[in-house]
Formats: sequence, structure tokens, C-alpha cells
Amino acid sequence: MADAALALPPAPQPARPRVLLVGTALVAAGAFMAIVGLVGVYISARTNALATGGTWLPAGSSIPLTPGNMAFATMLLSGVSMWWAVDAVGKNDRQMAYLALALTIFFGIAVINATSFLYSQMDLAVSSTPGVLIFAVTGAHLAMIILGLVYAAVMTFRTLGGEYHGRDREGLTAAALFWYVTIAAHAVIWLAIYVTK
Repeated sequence: MADAALALPPAPQPARPRVLLVGTALVAAGAFMAIVGLVGVYISARTNALATGGTWLPAGSSIPLTPGNMAFATMLLSGVSMWWAVDAVGKNDRQMAYLALALTIFFGIAVINATSFLYSQMDLAVSSTPGVLIFAVTGAHLAMIILGLVYAAVMTFRTLGGEYHGRDREGLTAAALFWYVTIAAHAVIWLAIYVTK
């Protein structure tokens, strides 16, 4: 009877905790709250300036909509390419995963380029209240984009090394989660700063 008990298969391994995904979700939520808080300060200052009968932007300054629209459209495209990468790794299609991750990184760099072009078109002094708030909000978002690009690049190298495959793509999913939160933060900035001015 004792021999029969020893012949049973071993118990299944406990599920591995998703530490990277949970940690990324917490960092992404904190970054999003920081961006939304800065946008709230911006909206409050703009509302107070307009309520007193003044103007918000200094004379000769403007926020053109076209670079902001292009950056937002590019961020939306990068969301599609990031999902494509996660899906390709899930199907063990490494070539498509590499292409999708490269496109995501390219789109992120294009958003940084569009934002820097927007800075040159605004002709807004950093010493003014609108200038410091706009540069603080968009600069914090640029830092978030750069962090997301570094994260995506690290996950690209880990995918190249064969660490991620169809059954385990947690790192890539975590990078995608951070990138989607970055896109959501960009949507808030686009509406609050670029559209409503």
C-alpha cells in the first residue's frame, strides 16, 4: 500500500506570481496620476486666468493643433503595433514580434519628434505661467514615453534572447500595459492642452 502512494505523480507547481506585471501596473498608475495631477494644476491656473478677464497665453504665443494631433495619432498607432507584438509572441511568431516592437519604438521616437516640433512652434517662454505648466506637463509625459521606450527595448532584447514565447509573455504584456497607460496620459494632455488651449 505504501508503494502505491509513492507512485502518484508529483503535485503541480504553484502558479508563479506575476510580480513584473503587478509592479508595472503600480508604477504606471502612479505615473498616470502624476500626469493627471499636473493637468489639473494647468486647468485650474488657466480657469483662474480666464475668470479674471485676462488671457491665458501671452501675446504672440499659440499652441498649434496639427503637431499635437499628429503625435496623438502616432501614439494610437503605436498602441496597435504594441498589441501586435504581444499577439505575435503569443503565437510564437518571432519575426512579426520583432517587426512590431521595432515599429512601436519608431512610433515612440516619432512622438518625441512631434512634441519637440510643437515646442518650436509654440514660441512660449518657460518663464511665463502657461509656459512652465505646459512644459512641466508635456515634459513629464516625454519622460514617461522615454521610460516606455526603454522598457519596450529591454523586452525586445529579452524576446530576441528567447525568454518570451507563447506560454510566457509576462514581460511583454507588462511593457504593453505601461505603454497603454502612456497613451491614455497622452489623450488627457491632448484634450486638456492641445485642443481646449
